[in-house]
Amino acid sequence: MSVSLIGRPMTRVDGRAKVTGAARYAADFNQPGQLYAVIVSATVGLGRVTDVAAAEVERAPGVVAVLTHRNAQKLPYLPHKAGIDPAVGERLHVLQDDNVRFYGQPVALVVADTLDHAERAAAALRITYESRQPLVDPTDQRAEKIVPEAANRTRALADRSRGDADTAVARAAVRVDETYDMARENHNPMEPHATVAAWNGDRLTLWSKSQYLVNEQAEIAAIFGLPAENVEVICPFIGGAFGTSLRTWPHVTLAALAARHVGRPVKLVLTRKQMFFTTGHRPRTRQRVALGATPEGRLTGIIHEGMGETSRYEQFMEALTNVTDYLYSCPNVRTQYRLTQLDTGTPNHMRGPGEASGIFALESAMDELSYKLGIDPIELRRRNEPQMDEAENKPFSSRSLMQCYELGSERFGWARRTPEPRSMRDGRLLIGMGAATATYPAFHAPASARVRLLADGIAEVEAAASDMGPGTYTSMTQVAAEFLGLPPEQVRFRLGRSDYPQAPSHGGSWTMASVGSAIRAACVEAQAQAARRAVADANLPVFGASVNDLEWSEGRLRRRGEAATGLSYQDIVARTGVPVEAERSAERASEVAERYSMHSFGAVFAEVAIDPDVGTIRVRRIVGAYGIGRVVNPLLARSQCTGGMIGGIGMALMERTVLDPRDGRPVNAHMADYLMPVNLDIPKLEAFFVDEVDPHVNPLGVKGLGEIALVGTAPAIANAVFHATGRRVRALPIHIEDVLTA
Repeated sequence: MSVSLIGRPMTRVDGRAKVTGAARYAADFNQPGQLYAVIVSATVGLGRVTDVAAAEVERAPGVVAVLTHRNAQKLPYLPHKAGIDPAVGERLHVLQDDNVRFYGQPVALVVADTLDHAERAAAALRITYESRQPLVDPTDQRAEKIVPEAANRTRALADRSRGDADTAVARAAVRVDETYDMARENHNPMEPHATVAAWNGDRLTLWSKSQYLVNEQAEIAAIFGLPAENVEVICPFIGGAFGTSLRTWPHVTLAALAARHVGRPVKLVLTRKQMFFTTGHRPRTRQRVALGATPEGRLTGIIHEGMGETSRYEQFMEALTNVTDYLYSCPNVRTQYRLTQLDTGTPNHMRGPGEASGIFALESAMDELSYKLGIDPIELRRRNEPQMDEAENKPFSSRSLMQCYELGSERFGWARRTPEPRSMRDGRLLIGMGAATATYPAFHAPASARVRLLADGIAEVEAAASDMGPGTYTSMTQVAAEFLGLPPEQVRFRLGRSDYPQAPSHGGSWTMASVGSAIRAACVEAQAQAARRAVADANLPVFGASVNDLEWSEGRLRRRGEAATGLSYQDIVARTGVPVEAERSAERASEVAERYSMHSFGAVFAEVAIDPDVGTIRVRRIVGAYGIGRVVNPLLARSQCTGGMIGGIGMALMERTVLDPRDGRPVNAHMADYLMPVNLDIPKLEAFFVDEVDPHVNPLGVKGLGEIALVGTAPAIANAVFHATGRRVRALPIHIEDVLTA
């Protein structure tokens, strides 16, 4: 009897390639005759370039070209509809005019025979500006809040309401009405952004770090006015991204522009500092949450008003207030989302975009309400557990939030918690325990995959997906092996090329749901084709049989009910020597999407220890319990969760990008001052999964995990800090000064 591969904690199929250096990342694809490009970034926050002293630099050793707005090719920058662009407006037209829109904007590009020569020349290039004072602080009185132009065509809704929330909150017996602030964050993955560009006539190949290959293909084709098929994007491995590579940023255009200008391949790798300028960031947010409740803890009104930052040339939107619409039962709810346009680069999706920020405010307010009511925080949530999505008036396809709280509280030991703030100690240290809800939509996007059965018994599977670290190679291998009935060793899954069957972005926790479902469909079709070929071959034992009388079991075809060995794929393909090839697509049926509200849920618990004299905060342990439908690979899933928890520690206690108000310069654009958790900061992390069956979300029954793994961690830590100290901190990251007693 075969053992299911889905649900097995299989180790990574690409692990050996990564630890031996065989895995090739974007910057590893060096080309014959390659040159090196270095970006020169603007040193003013707003204004225009008045002069570029390029002549001397052009004569520097090894320099081949200096590109500026004066000599760069004028590009058409055509619109395109492929993919999902997170911003509305007109993207930055790099080196097309003399305008400087934000600090760090690319204003020149130096191309040389070596990286050293390019860096030296770029440092020597002198650029003169006519500058103005930029607006970079969203709390500045001059900053105007605007309604997002296209909010209602995205999931980031600007305004939504049911009932009369303002009256309900005003009349409530118990109220919380507070403002919560979250700092701007930068992604800072291990692998910096990199692109190698090479032209062959009017055809362009890009070896480029990308979470969205077909979008990068379409974007660059539109920028250069090319047919999409003339652009090929290759990216087999990504060294972390967290959303920063979902868009095609200016460096990709610059690499292609330089390669065309000099007639040779060009490599461009961003420095760590440059990644703070032009590759997006989690926007700073300010949120007001007002809750009204009865003395028994029933919510009567919720108001959630959020403000995010964006650039002046684009409007970036995220789902900042969406969670509030459906998370708890309440008859009166009003949410509002506004943007503040600043003289900065455009923000971008960062792990758990919108939900991670929005839930910090909501779950902090719920915790505050629990203390005002004298009700256990978990019990408060239980009393407000909805029976359906009250915003959409739909049933949930599945919802296991309370089961997550039950499992998580048991594994965490919540019963040992004493409710009063500052009531728990370990010697002289203050101990705090906090909890928070996590949730994220169970998305699904159209995707395609190709399966090819070869004469040597190997199955090749292809999709234009990406793998930034969660284990896509491995999990997709498991899915293909499961539905083909083959050992994983006989499946070769390939991704990372735009000419493979199209796949959605590698973000939003929908890769397994979307691409995995397409692989399943392609595997089933490949089996059907193999069966049809077998019954048509007079030399095979199933010749003349009806396909309906045959069955596939453990990768072998036999007549139903027979105990015969059956035919392998290899037996069938070897007869003609022609591989069986099938390509299929998968998407969620519209009637299912219209009928159900589909989300993942989780409960996160954190314990902190705080030194009352110096205010140092140490996270001692985190426990998360999640309802995510079917778990394809528990080993990879737990890795996803612990990675998200580490990101949540950074969000709660460390990460903050600080801009100089004089020019918008990120003053901590380096790893010395942009603080992130390191090994010594990582406590005991545990993740558990509720057994959850959801037949509606997709054929695999999976919901996705990458985003929700971060959502909920920061508020759980913030709530634990309050429990330890009695001091409520409503701004992230939490600093030592915030918890020191007066």
